[in-house]
Amino acid sequence: MSQLPPTAIVSPKAATLPPLPAEDPLTPAQWNILLAIAETIIPAVKPISIAQSRHEIAATDNEYSAAISTLRGLTPDPDGEAAAKSLLEDSPASDPLFREELRRMVALNLPRSSQKDLAMILNILNTRAGSLVLTWKVTPINEQPVYIRKAILQSWATARLPLLRQLHRSLTILSKQTWLKTTKSLARFLGFPRVPVGMVPGQGFIYEFVQLPPGDKPEVIETDVVIVGSGCGAGVCAKNLAEAGHRVIVVEKAHHWTPDHFPMREQYGMYNLFMNGAGIQSDDSTAAIIAGQTFGGGGTVNWGASLQTQAYVRNEWAGRGLPLFTSAEFQDSLDRVCQRMGVSTDHIEHSRANQILLEGARKLGYAHKPVPQNTGGKRHYCGHCTFGCGSCEKQGPVVSFLPDAARAGAKFIEGLHAEKIIFAKRDGEQVATGVRGTWVSRDVNGGIAGKPVITRKVIIKAKRVIVSGGTMQSPLLLLRSGLKNYHIGRNLHIHPVILLGGIYKDEVVPWEGDCLTAVVTEFERLNGNHGIKLEATNMAPASWLTFMNWRDGMEYKMQAARMRHMTGYISMARDRDTGQVYPDPDDGRVRVKYTTSSFDKAHILEGLLALAKIHYVQGATEVFPVVPGVEPFVRDPTTATPSSDGVNDPKFQEWLKEFKKIGLPSPDTMYVSAHQMGTCRMSAKEKDGVVDPTGRVWGTKGLYVADASIFVSASGVNPMVTNMAISDWISRGISKDLEERPKL
Repeated sequence: MSQLPPTAIVSPKAATLPPLPAEDPLTPAQWNILLAIAETIIPAVKPISIAQSRHEIAATDNEYSAAISTLRGLTPDPDGEAAAKSLLEDSPASDPLFREELRRMVALNLPRSSQKDLAMILNILNTRAGSLVLTWKVTPINEQPVYIRKAILQSWATARLPLLRQLHRSLTILSKQTWLKTTKSLARFLGFPRVPVGMVPGQGFIYEFVQLPPGDKPEVIETDVVIVGSGCGAGVCAKNLAEAGHRVIVVEKAHHWTPDHFPMREQYGMYNLFMNGAGIQSDDSTAAIIAGQTFGGGGTVNWGASLQTQAYVRNEWAGRGLPLFTSAEFQDSLDRVCQRMGVSTDHIEHSRANQILLEGARKLGYAHKPVPQNTGGKRHYCGHCTFGCGSCEKQGPVVSFLPDAARAGAKFIEGLHAEKIIFAKRDGEQVATGVRGTWVSRDVNGGIAGKPVITRKVIIKAKRVIVSGGTMQSPLLLLRSGLKNYHIGRNLHIHPVILLGGIYKDEVVPWEGDCLTAVVTEFERLNGNHGIKLEATNMAPASWLTFMNWRDGMEYKMQAARMRHMTGYISMARDRDTGQVYPDPDDGRVRVKYTTSSFDKAHILEGLLALAKIHYVQGATEVFPVVPGVEPFVRDPTTATPSSDGVNDPKFQEWLKEFKKIGLPSPDTMYVSAHQMGTCRMSAKEKDGVVDPTGRVWGTKGLYVADASIFVSASGVNPMVTNMAISDWISRGISKDLEERPKL
């Protein structure tokens, strides 16, 4: 790797957090139980001579000294001993910031039904009878010393009752993520930088958003095309239609963050750039769904990977009566959007993590390749882009397509929640004539955390309506608008992944460099057109360490402290089997029904075994799958360097055999998804999907969907380019239709 330039003093503007709701979701007694559990999961560790045994882990003098000695060698902090002590003795449950964030996560991220379930469990744990049932002790858990609480939590991890194993997973993830978002001791210990090393702030496009005056009646706006959403599909549509001379308005529920706010701190980025605080869980709590929700949508928070739709997927889609996908026109669309973003592999400088993946794959004979990046023909070395690209080098919609649209005359409204599509009956047909919604202005300080200055109902009348709210939100808008198609919200694909990490003797510093510049494709067609891809992942601490297995609070802190020596990868399935999104009956937020099938699990497991082998041949001293019940493989120091036997080390082979035997236990295993597709599926016949081959919603006129929700099935690659290409095709068709038939 070339020498990185020194980082100038770059201080992004402060973002804000959503305010806490006035109504507390839990009672004081329930909070006491939850905080006692959190205190057990992330405990303060002190020498036995000063530890409070009820609230802190009391380490013997030898244990404590050994831990400090180990930690001193892992931190770049000049005062290593002080940094080590600060990390070990960090007591989040007594930290007001931790308590506030825990309340925010429970109140805002959990649906009302999940809040009630949590409250019920906490109430049961607060009684002697309930304690006896759930902890096998009559004394409530919050009255027990921390070492007893630890034993209780450990017993839940392996309990015969699935409910207890799920409870263990949910509470440990909640506590870990809350700590990781609020701790100062870990960031100091790791030397995790506020901005990428060498970052030079970029100059973003200056948007002018429509501002509405106060009023009791709805504000009525007229246009040719209204686009709901501002992400990858919306941006391409806006550019094409505006440049063709049509009046275009782009409306976005979220607000725009200028690049001088980027990258945001993890805690702030999760709330301001992602749906539901990056905390959507499937109904069975086995899948964590991460979906962008900001101006620019997923294109603002993705990692720059720009892979075109592969031939076997295009052939599969064409085989369902959709010849578009094997046409020269679709290839033109793919090439056009890639050209606009400057997609290439020419300027890639692989991070250490991506180098390990490529070299390990080469040694094992696995097919592998670099991943093209949408960086406008520039070098881009940033591992923080999932929380916004402050350099403006990543050519997401906010940097590329939407500025093009603005220069061609498109208008933009931020803070507008589209509630319904407006229809009129014409000649017996249901014709979309616009959208109805509520606009929320910024607060008096120009921010979004305070009370808005103006709230106003809005009606936008349009000749064409394009829904580009994304896979999670587009079907909900169609349902709110009264459409009854059976397929709306169904056929959800999520590219489920499981993570696997490795620890190396030398530092990896995994957050330095682009997240995803390499892919292993050896296993992409394990069964017909279905299989997995192996990729690197975002290694910001709260994003990665949240999912690491928890066995013991002190062990977890010691493991987190090794992160400068870690790298992590994902085994990502092109899932065959599907789920569903639907509106929450209490507040309308998106809910997800999805359980990873045995078919797809088998592929993910195959990928994890391959990743373990890559780590091994690259000399990892420890390999750890993020799978409950699977112990890490710890290399014998005598084989700390790769041997001539490759992966044939008997101890490693025995570990692989045991891992395969355990598999991916249900419902313990947590899958993660950053790609959602298919909930408004395109089809050749109305009975098979939501939109026709032109993107028009079946049974309507003037209404289109253009985003990843119309994918016929899972794309098998990061979906941005496929989404953009389909949207390019759809919007060019809409433009031609408007020119030929200006009136419906």
